[in-house]
Formats: sequence, C-alpha cells, structure tokens
Amino acid sequence: MAKADAAATDLSTADVARGYFDAVAARDPEAIAAWYEPGSIDRIVGMAELRAPDEVREWFTSLFTAIPDFSFEVVELVAEGDKAAVRWRSRGTFDGTGKFEGIAPTGATLDVEGFDLLTAANGKLTSNQAYINGMDMARQMGVLPPAGSL
Repeated sequence: MAKADAAATDLSTADVARGYFDAVAARDPEAIAAWYEPGSIDRIVGMAELRAPDEVREWFTSLFTAIPDFSFEVVELVAEGDKAAVRWRSRGTFDGTGKFEGIAPTGATLDVEGFDLLTAANGKLTSNQAYINGMDMARQMGVLPPAGSL
C-alpha cells in the first residue's frame, strides 16, 4: 500500500466528511470528486444520481458555473462508524455563465439548506444520499411561482 493510501485509511468518517465539504466550500470540483471511491454513487434525491468521479465533477462544475459566488457552510456534523450526517447551508446568486439542471441563470439570490448522509471506508466516500427541498430551490431560482401565490 502506498504511503498516501495508508494515510487515507487512517482518516475517520468525520475527517472524510469534513474534507469533502471543505472541497465543496472551496468550489473545487476536482477535490470534491477525489473524495469518492471510483464508481460510488452521489444521489441527490429527486435531482440527480451521479457516479464518481466524472459525473460528480461535472455536476459540481455546472453548479459553480451557474452560481459563481456559491458559499457553503456545515451547520452540524455527527459521525458514528462509517456514517456521517451533515446538515448544511449554501448561498449564492444564480447569475453565472452556465445552466444548472437545464435552467439558465435568472439572477436570483439563493439560500438553501440540506442534509447529506455520507458513508465512508478507507478514507473515501462510498456513497452519499443528499436531501434538499427542490421545490423551495426552484422557487428561489425563479422557475416556480412563490409559495401561496396560486
């Protein structure tokens, strides 16, 4: 086993989760994808199912292109065994140069909260189940009418 691989296996699940979300906060698609075991799945419930590393890298590249001032913070992280539960919040302006999930930027201000359940082994993510309120996000993006407006 290479020295870098041995060091990676010494990481706790909490360390892996923090490293992954630090890469998200840094808006670094390469570093985000590198946290995944190749072939593992990042499932964004109701939105996407991504196979690591390529589809993960492409999805986050699209996100950061559409929301260039994207910011991210971990609100709460709890880890036990091979699982980490992470509540997070992201903000940004949907005014970039690319589409996100097929939607052209609208200039809208976004403030989204979510929850991820990560599974890790040997210093890598082996799966992620991410949950966000897609309807609220679509309303904030300006592609659905405001709540209660109909």
